[in-house]
Amino acid sequence: MEVQHEVIEVDVQCYHCGQPCEDISWQDDKPFCCVGCKTVYEILSANDLCEYYNYQQNPGTQLNKPVNESAYDYLNEPAVHQKLLTFNSDTFSRVNFYVPTIHCVSCIWLLENLKRLDSGILKSEVNFARKQVVIDFNPEKISLARVASLMATVGYAPVITLNDNKATANPVFSADKKLITKLAVAGFCFGNVMLFSFPEYLGLEGEDSLKEIFSWLNALLSIPVLLYSDTDYLTSAWKSFRQRQINIDVPIAVGLIALFGRSLWEIVSGYGPGYFDSFTGLVFFLLVGRWFQSKTYQSLAFDRDFKSYFPLAVQRRQGNEWKPVVIYELKKGDEIKIRNMEIVPADSTLLTGEGFMDYSFVTGESKPVKITAGSHIYAGGRLIGQPVTLRVEKETSQSHLTSLWNNAVFKKPQESRYRKILDKAAQRFTWIVLAIALATAGYWYLADASQVWLIVTAVLMVACPCALALTAPFTYGNMLRQFGRHGLYLKNADVIERMAVIDALVFDKTGTLTHGLKPQVDFVGSLSEGEFANIRRLCSFSTHPLSTIISQALVQRGAGEVKEFKEIPAQGIEALINNDRYRVGSAWFTGSTPLPDDSTSVVFVSINAEPRGYFQIKTSVRQHLEPMLRRWNRPVAMVSGDNDADKDRMKMLFGPDAQLLFNQNPHDKLNYVKELQQADNKVMMLGDGLNDSGALKQADVGIAVTDDTGVFTPSCDGILQGDKLPLLDKFLRLAKSATTIVKSAFVLSFFYNAVALSFAVTGNLTPLIAAVLMPLSSISVVVFTTVLVNFAAVRVLKR
Repeated sequence: MEVQHEVIEVDVQCYHCGQPCEDISWQDDKPFCCVGCKTVYEILSANDLCEYYNYQQNPGTQLNKPVNESAYDYLNEPAVHQKLLTFNSDTFSRVNFYVPTIHCVSCIWLLENLKRLDSGILKSEVNFARKQVVIDFNPEKISLARVASLMATVGYAPVITLNDNKATANPVFSADKKLITKLAVAGFCFGNVMLFSFPEYLGLEGEDSLKEIFSWLNALLSIPVLLYSDTDYLTSAWKSFRQRQINIDVPIAVGLIALFGRSLWEIVSGYGPGYFDSFTGLVFFLLVGRWFQSKTYQSLAFDRDFKSYFPLAVQRRQGNEWKPVVIYELKKGDEIKIRNMEIVPADSTLLTGEGFMDYSFVTGESKPVKITAGSHIYAGGRLIGQPVTLRVEKETSQSHLTSLWNNAVFKKPQESRYRKILDKAAQRFTWIVLAIALATAGYWYLADASQVWLIVTAVLMVACPCALALTAPFTYGNMLRQFGRHGLYLKNADVIERMAVIDALVFDKTGTLTHGLKPQVDFVGSLSEGEFANIRRLCSFSTHPLSTIISQALVQRGAGEVKEFKEIPAQGIEALINNDRYRVGSAWFTGSTPLPDDSTSVVFVSINAEPRGYFQIKTSVRQHLEPMLRRWNRPVAMVSGDNDADKDRMKMLFGPDAQLLFNQNPHDKLNYVKELQQADNKVMMLGDGLNDSGALKQADVGIAVTDDTGVFTPSCDGILQGDKLPLLDKFLRLAKSATTIVKSAFVLSFFYNAVALSFAVTGNLTPLIAAVLMPLSSISVVVFTTVLVNFAAVRVLKR
C-alpha cells in the first residue's frame, strides 16, 4: 500500500530582515533568506550583540550578498579625507555619515554599539530625525574605509557623495520632497473624489448606475492614498505595535483603516456610497498638518538661522589692515588672524607662526597638538600660543560650531523638566484616546449603529498631542531669538528653563563689571621706547581685557620677534623678545612688590626677572549696573582675581549685604559657586570666559560677558554683550515668563483636546472636520506662543 505524504507549504520569514525565505539558510536554528543576512547575524552573535533583535522583530535590512570591502578603499585617499572628515588627527577622527536605512530603535542601538564590533571605533551617535550617524574613531586602529564597510556589513551602508565638497546627502530636503509628493497625491485624489461625490451631496435622484460608477471611481482614487500617501502613519503604527508600544500614529492608523474598510464594504455590498471623500480628505489634511509641523521644527533649528545665536568674530586681512568680521562672512582664501585662546572658526591652513592647537572643543579631551606652517587646522580648535595667520580653506559652518558647543562633554547634568512632562503625557495620551474611542463605539453601537464608524474615526482623529508637543520647543525657540536680538546668545533652549529658577548671581570684576572704554593708563617705572614697543606687541597676543587695554594705549612701534609666548590664567603673560624674557601680569608672577591699596588695576612688568615698573589702569564700571542690582534684590556676590583696591567702589555698587571676595584664583571661584549650590541656591556665574571657565561650567547657568565676541569658551551656556549687562535682571524675568507661557500653552492644548473630544463623542464632528482641526490646533499654539513671547519681550525689555 503506497503512503502519500502531504507537503504543507509554510511561509518562513528571515530572522534578520523578515523577508520571505525562498532558499532557506539555517544558523543556530534560525532561518535566513540570504548569505548577507546570515553573515550579519554571525557577526552580531560573535560579538554578543544579539540584543539587537530584542528591540524589534526582524529589524534588519535584506542583504542579497556579502559586502565587498574593497568597494570602500577610495575612502582612504587623503583628498577624500579632507572632504569627508570633520576632524582628523593621528589618534582621533570624526565622520558624519548619512544612513537612509535607519528606521527603528534596533537600528539606533546597533549603530551606537559599533565600538563593540571594532575597538578602533571610539563612539557613535545617531541623529534619528536626519538619519545620520556621527562616528569618532582612532585612525591608527581602523581606517575610514573599514568603518564604512563595517557599517555596510551589518546592513547600514552609508550614502556617500563627494560633489561640491558635500559629503552627505541632504535628508531634510529629500524628506520634505517626499512629503510634498504624498501631499500632492492625496490632494489630487481628494479633489476628484469630491467631484464624483456631488450627486450624493446634492441628493440627486435617479441615475443609480452613474452613482455606482462614481462610487467605484472613488474607491479606485482612494487606493493610492491608502497605499502611498498615508504609509508614514501606517508604518509608524505597525512598528510601534511590533515593539509592544503605542504611539500617537496608532489611533490615526486605526481610524484610517476602519474608514477605508467600511467604505469599501458599503460599495461592494451595495449598502451605500461609503466615506471615501472623508478618507481622502482626512489623509490630505493630516499631511498638511505634518508638513506644517516639519516646517515649524525646521524654523527652530539652529542651523537654519544661527546668525542670531553665535556671534563669533575674527580678524580678517583687508589690504594692509586687520578688521574684525563675523564668521559667516568668511570666504575661501581669506586670511585671518587668531590670537591666544581664540577659536578657529573654519577649516584653514597655517600660513605664519607656530604654536599648539587645543581640540578639546571638538574631541572633549585636552591634548594640544603642535602646529607649524602648512598644517591643516580644523574648525573648533583653540590656539595656545602666539598669534598665527591662517588661510580659510572651507567656508565656515555655524551649525558645525553649534554642534560642537552642544557637545555632551559640555552639557549640564540637569534634564529638562518640561521634556519629562511631555514624554509622560505623550505615553498616556494615546491610551486615553483609544479608551475613549472604544467607549464611544460601544455607546453609538447601541444608540445608532450606522454612525459608529464616522464618530469613532472623528474621535481618533481630533485628539492629537501635536499641539502639546509644540508648546515647549516653539516657546523656547522664539525666546532664543528674542534673547539673541538683545545681545544674549544662548547655547540651547534648555538654558532658558534653568535661567527661570536662578536665585543667586556671582560676578567676576575685570572685563565683566568694568570695561576698557577710554581707560586712563599710566606707567610708573623705567622703560625705553623699544621696551614699550615690545610690551605692546606682547600684550597684543593676549585676549585678556587688561592686556588689550595696554596694547591699545601704547603707541610705540618697532618691536622684536616674539618667541615662546605663554599665558598663565589669573597670573600673566610671558615671552622671549630679542633674547630678553618679558613678563607682564601680577606682582607674584613678575617678582614685584605688591602695592598698598590703590583705586586702580595694576599690571606689573619684569624683564629678565628684574621688576621694571607697573601700569596703573583706571577702568570704569559699566553704566546702569547699580539700578539693575537694586531691581534684582536677591543674593549677589563678586569674586575677583584682582586685589581689593576697588573694594570701596564695589561696595557702593553692590550694597553692604553683598559678599565681595578678592585675590581669588580660578579654583577658588569654582569652589565658591559650588558652596552656594550646596546651600540650595541656583547660581548664575558671569565672567570673562577665560579665567572663569571652571566656575562657568560649575554654575547652573554660566554666561561669558565680553566686548570682543572672538573670545569664547565652550564651558559657558551663553555669551552676553558687555553693554547689555544692565539688562540681566530683565533677561531672567523674561526666562520666567517663558515658563509661564509654556504652562499657558499646555492649558490651551488640553482645553482644545477636551472640547474637541466632547464634540466628537457626541456625534457633532465629522472625520473631515476633525482632520482640519488637527493642523489648526498646532497653528493656534504657534500663533499663541509667538504673540505672547513677543509681547513679553516688549513688556519686559523695553521698560
